[in-house]
Amino acid sequence: MPPSQGLTIGAVAERTGLAVSAIRFYETLDLVTPLKNSSGHRRFDRSDIRKLSFVMIAQELGVSLRDLSALMKTLPQGRPPTAADWTRMATKFRKDLDRRIAKAERLRDTLDGCIGCGCLSLQKCALYNPEDRARLSGTGPRHLIDPNL
Repeated sequence: MPPSQGLTIGAVAERTGLAVSAIRFYETLDLVTPLKNSSGHRRFDRSDIRKLSFVMIAQELGVSLRDLSALMKTLPQGRPPTAADWTRMATKFRKDLDRRIAKAERLRDTLDGCIGCGCLSLQKCALYNPEDRARLSGTGPRHLIDPNL
């Protein structure tokens, strides 16, 4: 795509609903890489709308910008991604998404008992942690993060 034929950042903002400043920020993270015309103005390919839409959806699912940047760098630069390019990237993303779903399901299935049970008794708690063994595996809610503890 010649830079003179691409979309302006304003046009991309209008199509995606993102603020121009957000698109510029995403550019600094290499989530999109517009070309610049002879005047130095950004020109985006129409495929950048799809890339930014994917970023917006993934962020709503809790995917970090750092992880998204690594994923997006696997897509080609200088040409629109093909279906095969998206499939290759999606395969990597799917594994992470499956892990996130499993964590969310564990949280859903155990947290209501923990918060809502009202027992206030560590002897009855499904997440009981004798002698604080979980601390040896790291910080945070280890039983929810790793159900194998």
